Amino acid sequence: MNDINTPETTAAPALEGDPNAPQDLAAFKHAFRRHAAGVSVITSLRPDGTPVGFTATSLASLSSVPPLATFNMARSASTWSAIAGNDRVVIHLLGARNRALAQKLSGPQEQRFIGDHWTPGPHGLPVLSGVTSWMVGRIVERVLVHNSAVVIVQIEEGGMGENDDALLYHERAYRVPGAEL
Repeated sequence: MNDINTPETTAAPALEGDPNAPQDLAAFKHAFRRHAAGVSVITSLRPDGTPVGFTATSLASLSSVPPLATFNMARSASTWSAIAGNDRVVIHLLGARNRALAQKLSGPQEQRFIGDHWTPGPHGLPVLSGVTSWMVGRIVERVLVHNSAVVIVQIEEGGMGENDDALLYHERAYRVPGAEL
């Protein structure tokens, strides 16, 4: 019998493809696969004006006054150099109807902006079409942590799209919320 403060647990199973991965990594990956997160897309520009973007599940509000948001990313990501070198981004919140858009922006880098799913917006930044909302912000800080970064953005303006069910990422699949509890 377990003490009320000690939940019964089992060790995280070995990671697929790497049974020798450290237990902390296995526990981390398995736990976050079970953590449902909203799906967003961050877009910006390279110094030459080429649009860049990526799908993110790390978006969070930091404060309402001033309006600050954060997202995290690996510094090895193909878009990191643009985020590190530009002072503005567009944060897009996705709904269920945007599943294909989420997949496109997490696919091969050279194919992410092929098509008519975006237009140049404020500051020439790429704004995605049909999203539930978007916010233009100025990067106020980049906090480097190991091989990743926490990016803090002050929101300056934005727009609303049509309302939609939330798009979630859970257990390595896109989903919509279930029944209200």
